[in-house]
Amino acid sequence: MWRMRMPGSIPQQSRRSPVHESDLAPRVAAVITIVVILCVFVVAVTYVLRAPHTTWDLVGSFVLLLALLGLQLNHSFPALVPWATPYRGWRTLGIQAVLTYAPFTVFGAAWMGIPGFLAGSVLLLLRGPARMLLCGAVVASVVAIQFAVGFGRHEVGYNAVATLLTALVVYGLSRLATLMHDVQIARGELIRMAVDRERIRFSRDLHDLLGYSLTTIKLKGELACRLLALRPEQAEEEMREILALSNQALADMRSVASSYRELRLSTEVGAAESLLNAMGIRTVEHTDVGPLSAAADTVLATVLREGITNLLRHSKAEQCRIEARELEDGTARITVANDGVGSAFSHLGPEGCDRGGSGLESLTARVEALGGRLSAGVRPDDGWFELMAALPRDAAWGSADEKPSGGSGRPRTAATEAFG
Repeated sequence: MWRMRMPGSIPQQSRRSPVHESDLAPRVAAVITIVVILCVFVVAVTYVLRAPHTTWDLVGSFVLLLALLGLQLNHSFPALVPWATPYRGWRTLGIQAVLTYAPFTVFGAAWMGIPGFLAGSVLLLLRGPARMLLCGAVVASVVAIQFAVGFGRHEVGYNAVATLLTALVVYGLSRLATLMHDVQIARGELIRMAVDRERIRFSRDLHDLLGYSLTTIKLKGELACRLLALRPEQAEEEMREILALSNQALADMRSVASSYRELRLSTEVGAAESLLNAMGIRTVEHTDVGPLSAAADTVLATVLREGITNLLRHSKAEQCRIEARELEDGTARITVANDGVGSAFSHLGPEGCDRGGSGLESLTARVEALGGRLSAGVRPDDGWFELMAALPRDAAWGSADEKPSGGSGRPRTAATEAFG
């Protein structure tokens, strides 16, 4: 079964697609195609004018040529007449075939330049072997017709080549114009996708970098307020650390869009243990991980940060256990568990993490990008909430989009090393 196709169709541009209007390549290709088609039709008009015909014959020939020109532009640029799409195909090809062959009975040899357009439309609208067979049939019909209109066999090669050349020019230029427009549309979609990915990356990195620091600043500020009357010296020390944390958070925010900062799991484990102990949360830490790649080290440290941030924001934990170890298959795994499961985590079961939170969604995307897995839920044995991530210890960034950004990359002070 032969199927019709619309190779010249131009997809409607999405409103969200940021295609550059200054890109003139598709327009230039379309203009060149139209000009070439018009020039070939003008040549056909000159043949008709040179033949000895009556005035009404000439008027009729001009009407027929305009109809054929409209059909050809409809086949080459379907977007010009979108309402004709349901009828474009065998119907329009049939009409073009009638308007191509019937006038030979009146105009004879003056009409010899027209069948090439029909062959070009066949190449545009049909697919598979059908288009080659019918195109060859059109060229063969020209060879047969030339004897009927009085040409000799010496013109066989010229007429056959001219018809085939017209068909290839029409087909090639029409496809070129369509492909140029498709490339422009694809370019716009790629730009839009790149912008969307950058927005997601920016919001994800902003959350991962500043969420932990701002939570720490808030809790230490509350602690300083409580200690202000009882132990002013300790309150003053807490305020100094808050100042250091705020300076680092400000630097992180300013550079999050332009720089790349690697985190170290060993440093973050020590900072988390120090913070939790300062908050009165009994913490058990066990780390047994060898050297990690920069990507694995950063992502595991980010998972730890998110786990501690969620613990401080959403639970009333009294105990926390942080465990990082290397498995026999070369996988590095970190587990953050606490006993403070509250209403915020009551909907999380042991089957996995809830995808509703942006923090867990961000972590899941980062861990899976490195070939790992992440899960979060309430353990059925003891009721503790557990966040677990595992990934290859030698994992590497697959693209720039996977890299977390932010941070100035400069050495961190003792206070910022301890609290993020």
